[in-house]
Amino acid sequence: MKFSILLNFEEIKLPPFQDILILGKNSPQGKIGISKSFEFLVPNGFEIIEVEDEKVEAVFINRKILKKMPKEKILKILKERVFPFISEDELIKVDFKVNISYNLIEEEI
Repeated sequence: MKFSILLNFEEIKLPPFQDILILGKNSPQGKIGISKSFEFLVPNGFEIIEVEDEKVEAVFINRKILKKMPKEKILKILKERVFPFISEDELIKVDFKVNISYNLIEEEI
């Protein structure tokens, strides 16, 4: 008898997303269950924002992003660019990288 094995493995991070998670209104995972899971995995790592939308119940945003950008601006971008493509039974991971740059900094000596 002969065996052939193909083995792959890689590191994962918990939670399995880093930036934003969007919870559809009829997602099998509930808002309370997900928020409790986050508190165990990443205490105070995410802010939960309830949303008034026909398909989306809540948005979980990494607090590191909220230090760089106001949540109102983030929600506006998500509503315009992401929400139209979400089904109400989905749980969507969003990669949301904020790049801050300055063109010119002048100071008097």
